Amino acid sequence: MKRVLFWFLAFIITAASAVYQRMTGPTYPVRGKAVLSSGEVNYRLPRSAEITSDREVGLEVPDAEVAGRLLYRRFKTDDPWTEVAMARQEKRLVGYLPKQPMAGKLAYKAVLTDRGKDISLGGDEAIVIRFKGHVPTALLLAHILVIFAAMLFSTRAGIAALDRGSDPRRLVVWTAVLFFIGGLILGPLMQKFVFDAWWTGFPLGRDLTDSKTLFAMLAWVAALVAGRGGRKNRGWVLAASVVTLIVFLIPHSLLGSELRYSDTSR
Repeated sequence: MKRVLFWFLAFIITAASAVYQRMTGPTYPVRGKAVLSSGEVNYRLPRSAEITSDREVGLEVPDAEVAGRLLYRRFKTDDPWTEVAMARQEKRLVGYLPKQPMAGKLAYKAVLTDRGKDISLGGDEAIVIRFKGHVPTALLLAHILVIFAAMLFSTRAGIAALDRGSDPRRLVVWTAVLFFIGGLILGPLMQKFVFDAWWTGFPLGRDLTDSKTLFAMLAWVAALVAGRGGRKNRGWVLAASVVTLIVFLIPHSLLGSELRYSDTSR
């Protein structure tokens, strides 16, 4: 019964950290409400798109007297703002941001005009959207499942390290294997499809998604080495588990791949 409870606790911690990481990342849509003369409208503005087509930005605004427009320019450039009107499609206002190369970013604003009054959705700061390549569904699901399993076994190993009646060594092996497959095999494959680069983290770049995976992997390698000869070394296992939890609380895609437009032709 105790083992079941420990696994349940590990699952809850893992799921909560995964949801937190995803919802706080720079690619999570900007959500909010805008107050119009006819009432409130909810909006969900994208911060991620694929390079295969222009990115739709749409929201439901039933009031036909309300118009909308998009202003955008390439991120971290001195380009002038380009303005495009949002078209009305029955109860929706829809506009499109032009597709960009891999890792290209646009800064944009969605503005509603309500009886002569402009309302910038999301505030005065521009929203940044990043474009990426398409990842095969099978690879994406495999990566997510294996990394989630690695986080689960990591958390469970940490709990086992705290319980004197448990032996965490087998859990350590499983965690290291899962991190290696999910982070150092499937992860680079994902990067290649998404940004045409195998690795953009330390020491080649500053991508925190790659870097935190590497540091978590090293922590579990250290725990494996410390456990040679049948030693349980609970302190090393607990430390690796805590390190993993900390690095995976870092928002997903923070400091991710970014195209430098100054290095490309327009």
